[in-house]
Amino acid sequence: MRDRLAASGDDADAPAVARAVREVGAVLGHDELRAVVRAVRAEVLGAGPLQALLESPGVTDVLVEGGRVWVDRGAGLQRVDLDLGGPARVRALAVRLAAAGGQRLDDAAPVVDARLPDGTRLHAVLPPVAEPGTLLSLRVHRPQGFSLEDLVRRGSVAPVLEPVLRGLVARRANLLVSGATGTGKTTLLAALLSLVPADERIVCIEEAAELRPDHPHVVRLVARRPNVEGAGEIDLASLVRHALRMRPDRVVLGECRGADVREVLSALNTGHDGGCATLHANAATDVPARLEALGALAGMTPRAVAAQAASALDAVVHLRRTRGLRHVAEIGAVSGGSDGLVVERVLACGPDGELEVGAAWPEVARRWGLDPVVA
Repeated sequence: MRDRLAASGDDADAPAVARAVREVGAVLGHDELRAVVRAVRAEVLGAGPLQALLESPGVTDVLVEGGRVWVDRGAGLQRVDLDLGGPARVRALAVRLAAAGGQRLDDAAPVVDARLPDGTRLHAVLPPVAEPGTLLSLRVHRPQGFSLEDLVRRGSVAPVLEPVLRGLVARRANLLVSGATGTGKTTLLAALLSLVPADERIVCIEEAAELRPDHPHVVRLVARRPNVEGAGEIDLASLVRHALRMRPDRVVLGECRGADVREVLSALNTGHDGGCATLHANAATDVPARLEALGALAGMTPRAVAAQAASALDAVVHLRRTRGLRHVAEIGAVSGGSDGLVVERVLACGPDGELEVGAAWPEVARRWGLDPVVA
């Protein structure tokens, strides 16, 4: 079927696949034809036998270890009994997916990180670098976003924290959303950006276009990887500099990964209030150490990072994943002193909604212009 579609020059859409099936002389009923069309499109355009898992509601990750398949539906990894057809087929699938993402995957380049046309994030490793066989990690991209009200209803944001988050956005606080991988940082950031007034312009800089805030004026800048000759790269740091020339009301960096942290801190120190970024960290109080490590990649000393971050950032919103629930666990206040950069936890909330109020919260709330009384 792949050869026939390639020879015809048709796109592998449903009508073209159906025509190709009829041309081979197969006699199928309506339901059987529809199933064959889905299978062929998954094999030609999608993730083959994994496509049904990627399209399954609730699935966030699909992992392949040689011939074994695992999925994450929000409650941890679960083994799936799925036949992928042997090591050669798994390797061929990985190579085809990498090509669909515009990347090369072979013995000379056995590791790849790519974005598929439907937004799915792909990471693949070939043997012998991957000892158990070809490794595939697929992070599902859900195009629909969530409002802050949706996150409250789902339990991701405790009701007592909702007015605090709304107040921070309304008062143009510079926010850093932190957490481990898969805790919902991008989802929360998109929900917060949806609260920005409609007459403001948001410029989002990302490695891959994931942020989808419900806002009428969002400009997206996406980094570009170098081609196989090593040319053509446009990194996040350069995009942050370009964003400042685009008359932004709010500058947003999808994720601080390296030297781009210097550009973001500089931007937030030049009058661009209301900016946001995400950062991988274990806890809100660990953010200073992470910023220092990233600043070192940009040639910044710990003292320079502390001075820039203390002036640029107002609050850290930290997320955790507890018993499968992604939730806002901490809100910290950023300050600088003789000991360098400090993030003090002022509000903490467990997965069941129990609230812990830090001793410094009343003073911090007044500094942020918020009501210091929380229920």
